[in-house]
Amino acid sequence: MIVQIRARIILNGIVQGVGFRPFVHRLAESFHLFGWVANTSQGVIIEVEGDRECVDGFYQQVLNSSPPMATIMRRTIEFFPTIGSVSFEIRESVICPDEFTPVPPDMAICNDCYQELIDLNNRRYGYPFINCTNCGPRFTIIQATPYDRKNTTMRDFKMCQECEAEYNDITNRRYHAEPNACPVCGPEVWLWRDGIRVECDDPIRKTIGILKDGCIVAVKGIGGFHLACNALDSEAVKRLQERKRREKEKPFAIMLRDIERVGQYCKVNEHERDILLSTASPIVLLKKRLPCSIPDVVAPNNRYLGVMLPYTPLHYLLMADEEIPALVMTSANLSDEPLIKDNNEAMDRLPGVADYILMHNRDIHNRCDDSVVQVIGDKEMIVRRARGYAPYPITFDTGANHFLSVLAVGAELKSTFCLSHRNFAFLSQHLGDLKNLETLEFFKEGIKRYQRLFQIKPEFIAHDLHPDYLSTRFALEITAQNPNLKNHAIQHHHAHIVSCMAENSIDERVLGIALDGIGYGTDGHIWGGEFLLADYSGFERIAHLKYIPMPGADLATKQPWRMAVSYLYAACGGIIPPGFIERWGSERVKIIIKMMEQGLNSPLTSSAGRLFDAVASIIGIRDEVDYEAQAAIELEMMAEEHCNGEYGFFVDQDTKPWGIDTIPIIRGILNDMGTGVVSSIISARFHNTIIAMIQQISRLIRERWMVNKVALSGGVFQNRYLLERVKPLLEGDGFIVFSHSRVPANDGGISLGQVVIASRRIKNVSGYTCKNNEDFRLSGSR
Repeated sequence: MIVQIRARIILNGIVQGVGFRPFVHRLAESFHLFGWVANTSQGVIIEVEGDRECVDGFYQQVLNSSPPMATIMRRTIEFFPTIGSVSFEIRESVICPDEFTPVPPDMAICNDCYQELIDLNNRRYGYPFINCTNCGPRFTIIQATPYDRKNTTMRDFKMCQECEAEYNDITNRRYHAEPNACPVCGPEVWLWRDGIRVECDDPIRKTIGILKDGCIVAVKGIGGFHLACNALDSEAVKRLQERKRREKEKPFAIMLRDIERVGQYCKVNEHERDILLSTASPIVLLKKRLPCSIPDVVAPNNRYLGVMLPYTPLHYLLMADEEIPALVMTSANLSDEPLIKDNNEAMDRLPGVADYILMHNRDIHNRCDDSVVQVIGDKEMIVRRARGYAPYPITFDTGANHFLSVLAVGAELKSTFCLSHRNFAFLSQHLGDLKNLETLEFFKEGIKRYQRLFQIKPEFIAHDLHPDYLSTRFALEITAQNPNLKNHAIQHHHAHIVSCMAENSIDERVLGIALDGIGYGTDGHIWGGEFLLADYSGFERIAHLKYIPMPGADLATKQPWRMAVSYLYAACGGIIPPGFIERWGSERVKIIIKMMEQGLNSPLTSSAGRLFDAVASIIGIRDEVDYEAQAAIELEMMAEEHCNGEYGFFVDQDTKPWGIDTIPIIRGILNDMGTGVVSSIISARFHNTIIAMIQQISRLIRERWMVNKVALSGGVFQNRYLLERVKPLLEGDGFIVFSHSRVPANDGGISLGQVVIASRRIKNVSGYTCKNNEDFRLSGSR
């Protein structure tokens, strides 16, 4: 006997903007089912009726064969009597109050669209805004959910008859593709200079000629403007550095035409190749082939190049000329300011920086920079999380009450925020360093837009302990304005470790090893070389690098020679060896010593990052830096890869917490320098010592506290030499080791850790369950 039944299916996750409704429509017809599918604020709702066996088969296919970019995170199915539906349709979208669904990130152009782009007989030949249900802009054009054209920046472009026919054709890959457009009805591109539109037949072809001539062009992309120049033209690259006021030795990213061209300049393994060709299409850090014809000025003193492939049709058209195989593509902003996304802003801010501006009239709603990743071992590791990854949520089971509604505001460098609700944590795209008013306004704008997009009204706000961070001040101002909003201060390194735990879905006590540059400690000192026993609720500090003065405070992060003086003073009994005095100047050294002895602007620090800086300066690599972590990066680049030696160190277990004495390392380095050991060997031995230190202290802590799971976090663990060696070493000792992949190990992941800690602490204290705070308002935001 054939049983007829009707099913109502609700799916939540990345199910809008990825071709899900067309997929469901075609699937329902293949199973001879009737009903409807619709986007809603809570996801996708499907109702189908027919034979029970067909309904069951349809449901399994929906779960197991959904479109490649779709991710089903939650699902429900209920059964009812049939109502006599006689067709299947895609219905108008429905807004459900207080409900939300994740939205997809932007996706690189797919192969089908690329083939149309280069097909002389196709009506979209050479059209720079080709897209379909499998590719194109998503997050950067979405203004609200459900994901419909009217809720995007494409709403003002009315589809022509042919595009409308594609949009309504169930057999077409543009069936319900919301940004669908063509040269007749879609956005257009033009060239601008000196306040006027440049008259030309083909603005893109004209731009290629301009780039050949050594000019700098601002190019409007998918998430903002790039500044572009010919990467093989050293003088053009230098001009770009100067005009952008960019640090002279900070590496640029480059765009290469195709994967074959990438192989000419860099070594590319299979995993790196797959990431380059993925829909995320990030910048990937690749080892240079030597000799490399990309000029050193692009990435000085670095073994690696940041490389990306074209990810929009416009990029492919710009890269079409064989005479320009590589373009420098860097964010269009002045140093330390947010990425420029709007035409008027570009016309106002970029003259004097760019010679020309290539712009278009598809508005960008959510600015989003390029993501940066590297592959360490066999694992993708995001360094900067933005286009192609954001706003994809971090999800994990947090129990019956899920997450509370928390806004976490992160730290200062590599700023992000994170909003949580239920079992979703929405980690923002990279926002930049939160050090000025412009970035703070971008930060506020981003929070407001995420709140609206995901229907989250926070009840709690989490921030760093550091009182001087703009993020901390912002959090305190907001709670002062909103009495119902409670703030929670979270220690920096605890947040680091929990971000790693949360990413890896670990909810138990671990040994957390947090190595970075700066983090405010609970004792008022600057932490950064920490061994913690940690869980979501709290932590105990078991061991740390022994404190040492940081003369000049923040200035020491820009002038590593200051930390070198501090370490030499401790290692040499208060006497700085003459050679260093000659190098740095007697008067300057005397001032630093006086500052340390009198405690003037010389906070105590346990920072591993500052130890790396000191070593880099002592062995002559870098006394001052142009950009954050430059000294440590160049120290890593210097290291001889096949050296097994190491220096001494001492763990004082009689103190609480244990103190790790690193002065023997400095003495060992001085001895090596005195006997003529080359810097590459000294660098390798130093790195090997940090690895041995991590192994020894991990063993000691396991022996005492019986903890076998280790979480590694902090910017130091982006050091390839270190992570490639320490992780297998610990695993060989029987430890279960967790590191970052989807969330940055640097301060870009701090806000995720803050959300998790705050949510757990509140629950532990009060047994609190979640509700939405109607009273939350963000002043000064659009």
